[in-house]
Amino acid sequence: MDHVESSRTIDGILIWTGFRSMYACQYEEDLSLQKWLFDVRSRTFFLLALSFFVLVYLAGAKILVYQDNLFENSLQKLAGNTTVDLTMQILSEIGWVLYPIFVAIILFIMKSTRRLGLILLLSLLIGTIAAAYLRCYTGYEKPALEFLGAHLSIESGADVGVPCQIDGTFPAGHTVRTTIFAFIVGYALSKRFPRGWHLVWLYPILVSISRLYLLQEYPTTVIAGAVLGILLADIMSKKLKIELIFDKSEPQGT
Repeated sequence: MDHVESSRTIDGILIWTGFRSMYACQYEEDLSLQKWLFDVRSRTFFLLALSFFVLVYLAGAKILVYQDNLFENSLQKLAGNTTVDLTMQILSEIGWVLYPIFVAIILFIMKSTRRLGLILLLSLLIGTIAAAYLRCYTGYEKPALEFLGAHLSIESGADVGVPCQIDGTFPAGHTVRTTIFAFIVGYALSKRFPRGWHLVWLYPILVSISRLYLLQEYPTTVIAGAVLGILLADIMSKKLKIELIFDKSEPQGT
């Protein structure tokens, strides 16, 4: 009898420990998801917004033009390796406006991912339009240097533009879109792939590097694009309650 009671006690302790471990993991998971999004009144949002407005001022006043051009002059000398040149052009192409929007439309069409698709689609459209008007407002022109490396046999897709007197580049449209995509899709993947979702951030990182390499952007415009993309993705995710994509009882069509 003592042996049976002892076994039952041990079983009960193991079950209780298992439940506690399960709930602890769930709590840590929920906490990490909460940290992913930040409120508009949070310190994170304030610092990001402040950083972006400082960058807008620096771009409008042309304070960093000399430093940006020095950086581009050094990059121009790196061109010449055909494999690297073509790889960079392919990476730049996959950051074109239609590709992430196409993915967003597919997600929106599918009932199970409709809310995610809607948030992604609206964020991409707003980000693209905002970047286009800011490029006109700041007057930060694209690098004048010519890329001397190998070229793909296809023409690059045109970016979204607005009636403007200059060919502006602040903020970097490719970086804005790919950052929005990584932020929102990364959030959606973070619960199912808690260790692998970080890989989605390779998308904006590689696209931004390719734009710099091809002399299409400056470091200032790329940084501004990343900050703007994070801000817009966070605002839209909070407003449209992206956390509901994990709620199985929530109809995705609403």
